[in-house]
Amino acid sequence: MVDRVDILWPGDADHNGRLRRVWFKLPGGRTGASLELVTEAVANRRHTYTMLARDGNDHLGHVRLEPLGPNRTMLYFDEEADMDPEVYAFINKHNEEHLRAASDYLTRHPEYRPDLADPPS
Repeated sequence: MVDRVDILWPGDADHNGRLRRVWFKLPGGRTGASLELVTEAVANRRHTYTMLARDGNDHLGHVRLEPLGPNRTMLYFDEEADMDPEVYAFINKHNEEHLRAASDYLTRHPEYRPDLADPPS
């Protein structure tokens, strides 16, 4: 559901302080945009993002990867948002579909990160 991400400020080497504009689909064919600030970033492990709202109703999200062993990484994702229930349901459905598709892709393509895959037997 994300159409594009524009990097407005790159932040540091781990992307702390990164400022990005995220363009996304909304119900009814509309397009929305959010201004997001990335903090608490640790490369290849985690980051927090704050969707900055004009009205002060900022939304907070977390992404974290936890290595569990060869061929196993747990992805944690959450968002704290106070928004219209219809919009939230739409966004949540697409977030779930996107995360499942990413997991399926990585399962089918261990060559994407060979350092995380079991060595061939």
